[in-house]
Amino acid sequence: MNNRWVIPDIHGCSKTLKSLFANLIKPDKTDELYFLGDYIDRGPDSKGVIDFIMKLQEDGYPVKLLLGNHEDYCVKAWNDDGHKKSFMGFRTKSKIQSVWELHGGKNTLASFGVKYASEIPKKYIDWMQDLKLYFELDKFILVHAGLNFKIDDPLTDRYTMLWIREFKVDPAKIRNKRVIHGHVPVDLEFLHHVASSPNYHFIDLDNGVYMERRAGYGNLVALELNAMKYVVQTNLDF
Repeated sequence: MNNRWVIPDIHGCSKTLKSLFANLIKPDKTDELYFLGDYIDRGPDSKGVIDFIMKLQEDGYPVKLLLGNHEDYCVKAWNDDGHKKSFMGFRTKSKIQSVWELHGGKNTLASFGVKYASEIPKKYIDWMQDLKLYFELDKFILVHAGLNFKIDDPLTDRYTMLWIREFKVDPAKIRNKRVIHGHVPVDLEFLHHVASSPNYHFIDLDNGVYMERRAGYGNLVALELNAMKYVVQTNLDF
């Protein structure tokens, strides 16, 4: 049976991602590769992360990609900046870009060697705009942040799928499947606990790869769904 790997928030850590693939996942083209979003921001090489994943796609690997809230911010900043006019010959940052930079967008701009969001090459924005909100598998729902179980169909609330930080799973509303997500960093002990226990209706795979000075955090994790085993790559970018 082919492996099915799920990789959470990478946040611009391209060296860490490449090491995870080269040394731990080692995929072939029969494996399924699911990414949970947040490829950019915070880390030093957001462009490199996207370039690496684009190369996987070009080489024919079965790559399935979710949208994260950081890509959503980037696209909005790109669109907003592209419509912003200069004032008396002076160019200023758009409001959306200024807010995005506070959440790691400044690092993404630096990785592209640009100052304004609209200067990011369009092919990267097109790539982000093509990202999905969720994937439904045999036993799992994959989503970036989580789901809104206060409504009849949790798979219709886009904002929640990108931004929610706390939610309680109602299995009956998602055909008794488990939710696998990222977005909110958890320490390795908690991650291990929920991943190894079928009694939990969710698995949070985000170990805060960019959180280098906090005990129990700072790694990139990948979960293999068939064996329900995960691997841990220490951050190599900081």
